[in-house]
Amino acid sequence: MVVGPLTTFRSRVWEAPDVRAWPATVLRAWRDHAAAERERWPLWLPVGLGTGIGIYFALPVEPSAEIGIGVGVAAVAGAILAGRTARTTIRILLVALVIISMGFSYAKWREVSVAAPVLQRNLGPIPLDGRVESVQVHGKGLRIVMGALQSKRFKPGTTPWRVRISIRAKAGDVVPDNWIHTTAMLMPPPGPAAPGGYDFGRAAFFDRIGGVGYSYGHVKAIPPSRSETTVERVSGAIARLRWRMTARIQAALPGSTGGIASALITGDRGSISDEDEAALRDAGLAHVLAIAGLHMALVGLGLFWVVRAVLAAIPPVALNYPIKKWAAIAALGGATFYLIVSGAATPATRAYIMLATMLIAILMDRPALSMRSVALAAFVILLLRPESLLEPGFQMSFAAVAGLVAVAEWEAAHRLHDGPRAFENIRRYMRGIAITSFVGSVTTAPYAIFHFDRATHYAVLGNLLAMPVMGFVTMPAAAISVIAMPFHLEAWPLKVMGWGIEVMLSVGRFVSGLPGAISTVSAWPVSALIVLSLGGLWTVLWRRSWRWFGLIAMAGGFVLALTTRGPDILVARDGATVAVRGPDGVLRLMRKASDDYSADEWLKRDGDGRDSDAAIATRKDGVSCDGYGCIAKGRRGMVVAAVQRVDALDEDCANATIVLSAVPASRSCTQPKLVIDKFNVARAGGYAIWFGKEMRVETVEGARGQRPWSRQPRAPRKYSQYRRIKPTSLP
Repeated sequence: MVVGPLTTFRSRVWEAPDVRAWPATVLRAWRDHAAAERERWPLWLPVGLGTGIGIYFALPVEPSAEIGIGVGVAAVAGAILAGRTARTTIRILLVALVIISMGFSYAKWREVSVAAPVLQRNLGPIPLDGRVESVQVHGKGLRIVMGALQSKRFKPGTTPWRVRISIRAKAGDVVPDNWIHTTAMLMPPPGPAAPGGYDFGRAAFFDRIGGVGYSYGHVKAIPPSRSETTVERVSGAIARLRWRMTARIQAALPGSTGGIASALITGDRGSISDEDEAALRDAGLAHVLAIAGLHMALVGLGLFWVVRAVLAAIPPVALNYPIKKWAAIAALGGATFYLIVSGAATPATRAYIMLATMLIAILMDRPALSMRSVALAAFVILLLRPESLLEPGFQMSFAAVAGLVAVAEWEAAHRLHDGPRAFENIRRYMRGIAITSFVGSVTTAPYAIFHFDRATHYAVLGNLLAMPVMGFVTMPAAAISVIAMPFHLEAWPLKVMGWGIEVMLSVGRFVSGLPGAISTVSAWPVSALIVLSLGGLWTVLWRRSWRWFGLIAMAGGFVLALTTRGPDILVARDGATVAVRGPDGVLRLMRKASDDYSADEWLKRDGDGRDSDAAIATRKDGVSCDGYGCIAKGRRGMVVAAVQRVDALDEDCANATIVLSAVPASRSCTQPKLVIDKFNVARAGGYAIWFGKEMRVETVEGARGQRPWSRQPRAPRKYSQYRRIKPTSLP
């Protein structure tokens, strides 16, 4: 039975004789609960910081540096005012506004600090010299990031800070920290496949990647064009170490097994086959491939236990020296090394900060407060990389760990009885796996649906079967192999690790093959995710029973998600790939997609498990095609024409409600309600169209806004006179 706030409001509000007193009574009740949980207030600081960062990224237009400075100054003034006011309520509101303003101002500062030129058009093939910053095996080739770029084809002031290119064949000269020459085709970092989709261009901007592309011909090593900075030498040494470790792991464990071993040790997932990755993901074991709390705990706490056990076996040392603190120092050093060689991704950084907090607490003879360590980790990561707020790794990692800590706090408060003593340790271990898997699956499900459009149903079973092998075989063998690498003795530990990985893959294939292992779900709107997140935070950050009011917000988020309808028409950035939702509500491609990536993304975000080839419409679906284009009858009786050749324009413009033209639309195409031609798409990116009482049209670039990572507006070209009908002119 839920008591506390419900009882308070029933006694204070519903039984109050004067209805006019209700607002004051409600406010007083909430103030009393807030005062009783004063020690939990600091937990909301990263929430406020993240709110300010989220407001910055939600803006349709990039704020000026002056606005960022002004908001920062206002935050300082608010902090001074909060320190001088005597009223607790006003002080809390001022502090909240200060933290939100700090988040906004800091996000703007981050944008200014990383700003670098971004390509606005395709360029190449061009000769390109540069320094290799990172290398990842990708398919049959390599994917590299190059910096310190030089090419005569770049105009002054337009040279990107970094580019990411694919090399189709593995080359011995392509090693981190090497300087190379290649011939490359470069393109702007791609935007979303549809309005509101994943924006690689935004992520690339904050990584200072101003172009992507691929290499032609051979790659050769060249002498450095300049001396390296201290930061470049350190980062180059780390990248080269990771590359050598990955190469030695995959030499001992070829194929996908070696790819998973590399992912667990160095964070390099490029060699994992799509089939194995899908099996682990659908079995609820995808978290194994992302270095996070499980891996950091097994390495750090495992080293802590081993060092302490060894020292405890030496009585003169154990009796005269603080071996627990020595073990904590060793564990902290091992975890730091693991963080460095693993690439320091957001989930790994979060786990490291929490582990370091606990180990430092041991060194200082103080207890570690779990939820405060979660808040500290979130605050630090948002300060280091404000853009990580939008990453699935940040959202899912913190959702899982906050939920687990909240459950642990609840269990500690209620002192649950573990049951009979027989096999107590085994039962406790398996119960821990089950609870961790269940809580982790539930808390991360909204984010998995939002970002990956799927939900797993047998994660508890998959983790119960796989985690014992992971904890007692795979990760210990991984740690031993890393220790043995300097002596070239890593082969046997890696073989043992490979055996554990094969068992885990067998579990993944078995569980993912069970009936109903996964559900594909249409993408949720960002508004639903925000409401769900705020409700979840309210539930896990407070301790008193008023926390359950967060369930109301979470229910509202689910309602938003379930009542959102997908677009009726989608047009890709090439202007020729078009999907239409039929009267049965199913999304279908009007003809074979020339932009396979966009088509597959549309289907995935629509909760459709088919690939693009299986989703091509036929005459039975109300779509007819010929060499000139396609005609489809959409919802609400709309006739949609996808024009491929200029010869079909006159007829389609006379008969169709909407014309989607892969060629320039002529002056005479004025009868349809909407005309989108190749030049509209070239300027605005992909389109999404909803039918209703009023037609709603959204574009990729419109959703991205006028931001540094979006496509900059271009001057009209000589063909602009053909774009007679603009979506913005719709009634």
